[in-house]
Amino acid sequence: MTIAIGSDHGGYELKLEVIKHLKDRGFEVTDYGCDSTASCDYPIYGKAVAEAIAAGKQDLGILICGTGIGMSMVANKVEGVRAALCSDCFSAQATREHNNANVLCMGARTIGPGLALMIVDKFVDTPFSNDERHVRRIKMFS
Repeated sequence: MTIAIGSDHGGYELKLEVIKHLKDRGFEVTDYGCDSTASCDYPIYGKAVAEAIAAGKQDLGILICGTGIGMSMVANKVEGVRAALCSDCFSAQATREHNNANVLCMGARTIGPGLALMIVDKFVDTPFSNDERHVRRIKMFS
């Protein structure tokens, strides 16, 4: 499984921890930026990851900013992307099972790194249920 990841300056340090964690687990990770804690514009990186997912270049995406809100708003503007802002493990699991979310958004200023890594694990390890009701509902998104 390939994973696209991006952040702004507020999520940069957590992004580095997530990348290391995912690589240690054997995932192929592509970093779409940013590359420091210097102030930057989160839509650039949110859009880059979302477009990679929509184009089928990566299987899943992870976006991290201060709250995760801005990244989720940007990513969900890209057709074919189902980005979910998660701050707990149950939501990460449920959004994969029920919504077939393909982008996880998190806030580095709202959750700690330990919880963030648990959320990432739930997200990448949980498959879509393929239940007819969930497939039907996802088709209603557009």
